[in-house]
Amino acid sequence: MAQSPSERLPEPKMDAAALYREEIFTDRKVGTIRTMNPVKSDGSADSSRSVVYMGETQIMTGMGALPVTFEIGAQSLAEAIERFGGAAKEAIERTVKELQELRRQAASSIVVPQGGMGGLGPGGAPPGGKIQLP
Repeated sequence: MAQSPSERLPEPKMDAAALYREEIFTDRKVGTIRTMNPVKSDGSADSSRSVVYMGETQIMTGMGALPVTFEIGAQSLAEAIERFGGAAKEAIERTVKELQELRRQAASSIVVPQGGMGGLGPGGAPPGGKIQLP
């Protein structure tokens, strides 16, 4: 008997050794900094791991706002605030390059029918036309 898709998926399980408490700071203009404070499974601070600072901003696209999330290499909130701009710029540039690559891949995946299309001549060109697609 075949299994349903939900039976084939592994059960999502939290990693008790990798828990963080999240605090959010924002200037309500440019972006957000999340401090990811490591905690033990009982909720107490885990001093054996470092705090992680995550930045988030948005870029506007033709489809609307696109969130851009990135890690900020910092040892304190003040340092994360200072480094936010540079880290955001790098993340935005990386995101724009990824979007351009996705567009390029989508454009190169256009399929041209070999048998022709209804009402058109062989290869999809109008009868007597000189249009040729690769």
